[in-house]
Amino acid sequence: MNQRSVASWNSMLAGYVRCGDFDGARRVFDEMPCRNVVSWTTMVAGCARGGKCKQALSLFGEMSRAGVELDQVALVAALTACAELGDLKLGRWIHWYVEQRFVVRNNEQPSLRLSNALIHMYASCGIIDDAYRVFINMPRKSTVSWTSIIMAFAKQGLGKEALDLFKAMLSDGVGVNEIRPDEVTFIGVLCACSHAGFVDEGRQIFASMKHTWGIHPRIEHYGCMVDLLSRAGFLDEAQGLIETMPLKPNDVLWGALLGGCRIHKNSELASGVANKVVAELNVNQAAGYLVLLSNIYAFAKRWQDVVAMRQKMIEMGVKKPPGRSVVQINGVLHNFVAGDVTHKHSYYIYETLHEITKQANWEDYEPDITEVLVDA
Repeated sequence: MNQRSVASWNSMLAGYVRCGDFDGARRVFDEMPCRNVVSWTTMVAGCARGGKCKQALSLFGEMSRAGVELDQVALVAALTACAELGDLKLGRWIHWYVEQRFVVRNNEQPSLRLSNALIHMYASCGIIDDAYRVFINMPRKSTVSWTSIIMAFAKQGLGKEALDLFKAMLSDGVGVNEIRPDEVTFIGVLCACSHAGFVDEGRQIFASMKHTWGIHPRIEHYGCMVDLLSRAGFLDEAQGLIETMPLKPNDVLWGALLGGCRIHKNSELASGVANKVVAELNVNQAAGYLVLLSNIYAFAKRWQDVVAMRQKMIEMGVKKPPGRSVVQINGVLHNFVAGDVTHKHSYYIYETLHEITKQANWEDYEPDITEVLVDA
């Protein structure tokens, strides 16, 4: 099969991927009599972009075992999938591979895009030190680089560090680099302000978006500001911002305000907010907000309202989906829900949990049981 024929197969493969037909793409891929690095990369990158991260990493493993040289597009795609799944073990291996191939073998630095993907992977896995190490070792940084590391610190609740990085970014951009914060950068900075409770800084940064940088705030930026104000107890200001914003508020904004009502035990405002949220959502989407409102009533000892809300939830057929946790052990991802007994080692897991609970009791640990007021 000549190169032209391989190119034709690759064009067909790319067409299926662009249309989002991954089953069709896989059929074409399996039928190809000859594959090259483009064929493999198209599949790996296509699956990663399409949200099929497990399939992307499975194909990436096949690509590696087939002896195909891993190009930068495939490496970036695999790192993106690792970030989505929290697969730190494979992410570290890819980092090692990048170091060996580029730094050790060719004495050159990885591409900007590849370094940014490494930052994102480590940050998504919660390994902030390694994310920062990749960042500071980059000889050249882009807006994406700065934004990724700011986001990393913000998600870890390190608000001051995130703001310091933002100031350093602005200083770096003054020079020849011409680095400017974009819409995503401001989401990370405002998120950092929210987690750290920096209300004044958040107000100033939000105002500077339009006046200094010419960026019109999107719904995500308003969400960050509402969350910041609500957490800090400025509930009236948060409500005013929602009601005067030029965009139609969504349930996330109202939910942030409702969360602030829970923190500051404002059941009156919470009742009005919850009604607006529920009116715009279907039954299952509204479940979490109704449960939250029920708990707010419980905090305020409005027991008749608690009973009425629970009765309403039963009548509406509300079913709140259980929270799910994921942990990686020896390269294997394990999923859990509350009260889960389906895991093959569940007996030993609960035995260990029982021992931890006993040790905590010996240390006079008192759990926060405010969220189970209603059930009690």
